Amino acid sequence: MIHSMTAFARCERQTDAGTLIWELRSVNHRYLEVSPRLPDTFRDQEGAVRERCRETLSRGKVDATLRYQPDPQALSVEPDMALVRQLARAVRRVGEELDQSAPVSPAEILGMPGVLVTSEGDVAELGRQVLSLLDEALAQLQASREREGRALAEALAQRLAAVAAETERVRQAIPRIMEARRERMKARVEEAVAQPDTERLEQELVLMAQKMDVAEELDRLDTHVAEVRRVLEAGGGVGRRLDFLMQELNREANTLASKSVDTETTRAAVELKVLIEQMREQVQNME
Repeated sequence: MIHSMTAFARCERQTDAGTLIWELRSVNHRYLEVSPRLPDTFRDQEGAVRERCRETLSRGKVDATLRYQPDPQALSVEPDMALVRQLARAVRRVGEELDQSAPVSPAEILGMPGVLVTSEGDVAELGRQVLSLLDEALAQLQASREREGRALAEALAQRLAAVAAETERVRQAIPRIMEARRERMKARVEEAVAQPDTERLEQELVLMAQKMDVAEELDRLDTHVAEVRRVLEAGGGVGRRLDFLMQELNREANTLASKSVDTETTRAAVELKVLIEQMREQVQNME
């Protein structure tokens, strides 16, 4: 199965402690790069999040964002009494040092940072819910990547068929092009001299034919097209291999263009390069 690297997934779950929401965004990247964004409550889950993503995905830049909306009824707020006692002692010492003993109200103590501790129930169970919901989001993301991958594979197959057709068109035209070139050269020589050297003319035609010979390039184009089709049928992580094959296809199209001696072959070479570039752009999104 071919997978795209571009996809989005969103999963939401209600728990006793509140609402968990995972949003996963994936775009093309040379390797797998996971960027978790977690609330402070779940910072210790970052390693597990990265590992779950690595188990499912092999390439792509993935933004994994977790949103947590606590249920107010499930929250309990208690003062940190050890901190309260420390603050009370500090206030007394400061008062003694300044020779002022103005009382500090409990409300002022409670308003100090860290005094009130919010409990969100069973944090361990909530952590398990976070990873379980992440698995659902990853499955959804992978399904989206598969759908996009099928569309990319179909687009590639269409362009491969067009490349094969252009290659065959050039192959069929070569004998006619060579004969036309031969007749034109022969006519020019006959115009230039009354009695042309037929043997020398044939030698020049042979040299010209060797310079114009594109059979090897056409054969390699066919070979690369067949290999791309084989890779697509095999599926899996094909992006890097297909990217290399696009480079090879483009190399043969460039050579074909450099050897061209007529407008038909030049047009075919340009069309091949356009098709190959379109495929290369599609391949950039394949895992």
